[in-house]
Amino acid sequence: MATGTSSAAPAGGDTFGTDAHLEPSEPDAVLRYADHHRGFAELRLPVGEGPFPLAVIFHGGCWKTGVANQAYMAPLATRWQGQGIATLNVDYREVGDGGGWPGSFADWQAAAALIDRVSAAHPIDRARVTLVGHSAGALPAQWLAMAQGSDSPLGAREPLAVRAAIVLDGPADIGAERTAFDALCEFSAVDPFMGGDPGAVPARYGAITPADHAPQLEELLFVQAVLPSPPEPAQAAIRAAGTRLEIRENPGASHFDVLTPGSEAHAANEPAMLNLLRGGEVAR
Repeated sequence: MATGTSSAAPAGGDTFGTDAHLEPSEPDAVLRYADHHRGFAELRLPVGEGPFPLAVIFHGGCWKTGVANQAYMAPLATRWQGQGIATLNVDYREVGDGGGWPGSFADWQAAAALIDRVSAAHPIDRARVTLVGHSAGALPAQWLAMAQGSDSPLGAREPLAVRAAIVLDGPADIGAERTAFDALCEFSAVDPFMGGDPGAVPARYGAITPADHAPQLEELLFVQAVLPSPPEPAQAAIRAAGTRLEIRENPGASHFDVLTPGSEAHAANEPAMLNLLRGGEVAR
C-alpha cells in the first residue's frame, strides 16, 4: 500500500455550487493511503504555529462512483483552514470502482491511518481530531469510531481514537434510514452498497448499526437539512455510550447549504461546528 506524498493534482469533480462563495485553496499536500486512483487525501494546514485541531472529511455521493468526490468538500475545508483548523479531505472508492462492502470500508480505515502520520509531521493536536461526513460520508464519520466484531466489513478492531464527529445531513443508521436515504439519492443507494437489503444480509446491517455498535466519541453533532433527525433508537444508543449528542435541524435548507460557506444555513451552524472542532483544547 502506498503512503507517500503525491505531486499529482487532486481529482476534479462537480462542486455542486459549494464554491460559489469561496474559492478552494491549493492543498499543502496530497497524501496517498492506497495504490488505487482514489486512495488519497488533501491536507490543508492553517497559518501559524499550532498545534491545530484536525478535521478528517468524508464526502457524500450516495456511495455510487461518478456522482461526487472530495472536490466539493474543498471549499468547506478551505473555510476551516482559515479558522485555524487543519483538514484532511478524503477521497475513496464507491460502488462501481471497487467500493461498497467491504472496499469502501477498507479505504476509510486506511485513510484513518493518515491521522497519526500527519500528527507526527505537522503541529496537529491529536487530542482534537474530528471525523466529518456529508450525506453518505456520515457512515465513515461514525463507523471508524465504532468497536467492531468479527462480522464487521474488515474483522474485529478497536474504535479509532478520535474526540468527536460532525454529520452534515447524513444518516445515523443506514438500515433504519434506508428509505429516506434512497429518496434523497433518488435511486437505490443503500442495498447496492451493502450487497443486499436488510432481509438478505442482516448481519452486515447489524455490524454497523449504532444500536449495537455506538460510536465511541465525546461529542457527535448532526446538522440536518433534507434528512430528518436520527431515529430515536439510534439517538438513545449514542447517548447511552456516553456521547454528548446535539442535533440541529435546518428546515428549508438544501442538502448542500449546510456545508456551503456563505450560505445562511452554514452561517447559522458554523459557530456550533467550530466550537466542536476546537473542543477538548488542552490548557497551555
